[in-house]
Amino acid sequence: METRWIRLQKGNTDLKAIREAGEIIRRGGLVAFPTETVYGLGGDALNPASSNKIYAAKGRPSDNPLIVHICRWEDLPPIVKEIPPQAKALADAFWPGPLTMIFQKSDLVPKETTGGLSTVAVRYPDHKQALEFIKAAGGYIAAPSANTSGRPSPTEGKYVYEDLSGKIEMLLDDGLVSIGLESTIVDLTEEIPVILRPGYITEEMLQRVLGEVCADPTILHVAADAAPKAPGMKYRHYAPKGDLTIVTGQMETVVSKVNALSGQAMEQGVKVGIIGTDETISSYQADVKKSVGKRTDEAAIARRLYQILREFDDENVQLIYSEAFDDTGIGQAIMNRLLKAAGHKVLTVT
Repeated sequence: METRWIRLQKGNTDLKAIREAGEIIRRGGLVAFPTETVYGLGGDALNPASSNKIYAAKGRPSDNPLIVHICRWEDLPPIVKEIPPQAKALADAFWPGPLTMIFQKSDLVPKETTGGLSTVAVRYPDHKQALEFIKAAGGYIAAPSANTSGRPSPTEGKYVYEDLSGKIEMLLDDGLVSIGLESTIVDLTEEIPVILRPGYITEEMLQRVLGEVCADPTILHVAADAAPKAPGMKYRHYAPKGDLTIVTGQMETVVSKVNALSGQAMEQGVKVGIIGTDETISSYQADVKKSVGKRTDEAAIARRLYQILREFDDENVQLIYSEAFDDTGIGQAIMNRLLKAAGHKVLTVT
């Protein structure tokens, strides 16, 4: 299969290309498309065969649920059994935007799309071209991130093409995304809403709208063996090809320890990469050093993280050390992704 790589004009809606992409979806094919978070791999959410194609193209476990993307609030009622009051409050505050809500699904949504679950995850993205694409495709797009399962999610079209060329019909490329981490996922089927995946919409922001909200304990810890209730909960994700370790502790001690480990590895011919910040990166010694930005600018760190992991792959880095980050606010999402990318390999130095 040849993958057509369509480069859209940044900020403009190429209706001809988007209509063609919509027709591919209606015929049961797959299209990668941009959103404000990361690139998505889209198929018809109401077609079981399309969802199975998504799993196959990604090499994704079939019990890992897909998110259904909509382009209008009115499209939500047909695919869910009920809309709790919290959902309307969250939608008024954050939709369209980087928030996914979990509902009890209606019979319209096949279990192939929901990973066998009776619930469905739904998002209304804040991206003009994504919304036009969803509309052209019939209104319901099932879409995980557009990467090989386990790899860092793509924030640029070139990484989608690298992973999925020959496996999908079309890639709509709108350049670098604006957020860089997947959406926050909130489960509204529990008595108290539960955050299953942190993101740009933080726990504090959700609490201001809903009052009581809790976070699933697996967000910053290893997930149990139970089937995942939302994308990204159970399996190792976001991982570069190199072996990644997170190093935490007092910053001076972290720098000293990382330099010692990096030096030993380089003496043995291992290519080493380091993820630091603007404040610390010049203090490190390694083959490849990359800053995610200022430590105080968490939005910039989130936007840069996956890009750096992909760049390490481009440069054949074999061993990676990363600083840890605060686990509050957007930092909770950053650490969630880093921990999964590292397989929860953390070195604490004192």
